Amino acid sequence: MADLSVVIPIYNEEGNIPLLHERWTRTLEEMKVGYEFIFINDGSRDRSVELLRELAQKDSHVKYIDFSRNFGHQIAVSAGLDHSRGEAVVIMDADLQDPPELLAEMYRKYKEGFEVVYARRRSRHGESWFKKITARAFYRLLSSLSSVDIPLDTGDFRIIDHKVVEALRKMPEKSKFLRGQISWIGFRQTFLEYDRQERHAGETNYPFRKMLALALDGITGFSDVPLRFVTYFGLIATGFAFLGALYVLYSRFVLRDFVEGWASLMITVLFIGGVQMIAIGIIGEYLSRIHANVRNRPLYIIRDSNCSS
Repeated sequence: MADLSVVIPIYNEEGNIPLLHERWTRTLEEMKVGYEFIFINDGSRDRSVELLRELAQKDSHVKYIDFSRNFGHQIAVSAGLDHSRGEAVVIMDADLQDPPELLAEMYRKYKEGFEVVYARRRSRHGESWFKKITARAFYRLLSSLSSVDIPLDTGDFRIIDHKVVEALRKMPEKSKFLRGQISWIGFRQTFLEYDRQERHAGETNYPFRKMLALALDGITGFSDVPLRFVTYFGLIATGFAFLGALYVLYSRFVLRDFVEGWASLMITVLFIGGVQMIAIGIIGEYLSRIHANVRNRPLYIIRDSNCSS
């Protein structure tokens, strides 16, 4: 068993793979630890998988998993965790915005007894003001909504103990938000701050659409507040319906200012509308839990791999 498994999802990263492998190899050799790389090709359309196969032929530390199609970043990381054999696992992206050289200090923290050591971004270079603002807003919104203490301004770059990996393998939900799951699992956790660099090559694989999808996975996976909001809104609507009903009755019997049939129609519409909102909220509470468990499709499908079964 290796000391460290390094899990790296790959999506159209042919311009980063050679330097990524070089820097990681140098870092791990200097640390004098046993290691393995697990690259997960998540349906890349460039030469990424060919480069991974070439690396695997030259370097016995390199393992790769080639998906049948694009399943998404979080699923790719989950596949790497499923096939990891290290005492601890490092998760990072392939764009070299997170420096491999930081691992040595993170590993020292891990050896002090922390089961999770994550990297917290002190600054974010090479990113648009829009992405910085939306990312900052998302982390703080999620923190305020979630009952789980999810660290602010962190990505997936971290080192986790094999006990955490085993716990993650037992969490079958399909809409993965790994940084939230790791926080939910618990154990001793700490962090190191760093300055995030610009992407080395290529374009970001997380446009606004994917960022929004990840945000929704995080919020719906670790907070019931949106569903409860519907219920609360239903209660408020019912309250206004009650007040409206009183006004309708007042107009009908005191002011004598009414249109024939208007009173009964308004009372019925207002009351039923409020009740429906409450019912939708209650049903939603149950459906959100049922829907997450009834589908039993595999998380991913592997086309090719040199990982041992």
